[in-house]
This record gives sequence, C-alpha cells and structure tokens, in this order.
Amino acid sequence: MGNEADALDATQEALISIARGIGSFDGRAAFSTWAYRVATNACLDELRRRRRRPVVGRAADVASVIEEPSPERDLERLPERAAIDVALEQVSPEFRAPVVLRDLCDLDYAEIASLLDLPPGTVRSRIARGRAQLAVLLQVRNQPTDPGRQTPRTDTEARP
Repeated sequence: MGNEADALDATQEALISIARGIGSFDGRAAFSTWAYRVATNACLDELRRRRRRPVVGRAADVASVIEEPSPERDLERLPERAAIDVALEQVSPEFRAPVVLRDLCDLDYAEIASLLDLPPGTVRSRIARGRAQLAVLLQVRNQPTDPGRQTPRTDTEARP
C-alpha cells in the first residue's frame, strides 16, 4: 500500500468485508484464498481512493520506515527495501498486485490467478511486466547523476 495509514484502512475494510461476507463463502476455494481475494480487493479500492486525494508526506513515511529499530541484518537492508517500496508505488496497480502476491506473499501462480480472477497466463504476464517496470524504476533511481548528461524530453514539454 505504500504507507501505514492506507494499509491500516485497507486492513480494516478487508476485515469488515470478511465479517459481512462470511455467509457468502461457499467453500469452493480455501478460506485463505477467499480472504486474500477480499484483502486484495480492499487494497485495490484503497489505491483507487488514494488517486482522488492529494499525497502528503511521502518522504516522511519512507524516513520513518528507515528509522524503525530492527535486527542488524534487516537494518542493512532497510534502505534497499524503502527504495523498492517507493518504486512499487509507481508500478501500475494491475501489475503491482500480482508482483506483491508472488514476490512478497510467496503465493503460487494458481493462487494468484484465483485471487485476482485472471487466467494463469495473464498472471505470469503481469508479473513479468510488473517486475520489468520495477527494474527500470530501480535502475533509474540507482544511476549516478551526470550534470553534463541531458535528460530525455517528456511528452508534456514543447517540441521545437
């Protein structure tokens, strides 16, 4: 979700949805699969709501994650993890969800396909595309800045 407040909101919505919808659970899939689906939908809904409101304090959110106490090994990896979280926020939501479910939640492709109601081939494709977007974002972030290097023109800039 990118920050604790949005994650807590999505968690609360997911738990409310699970409580309200427990009667509709039909047992065709494992309860955990159904619960993951409900939580995924709550996260995607929260991401849609986030786009409609201004983003404030993102740098502070990342800084607070970096400053949290943790074991020494985790502390060394924290800046890298923070960079990944920031880059994940920029990955398209349709690709982000499958990547997070696969790489962070360690679900297999069939479980992800079931959760997202997608064919397994689409899941594989979205994971590949999401990982590619993530790699580009992380590579751009890690490139040294060269004052003599011209930055590429964006589509919004005037053309000569």
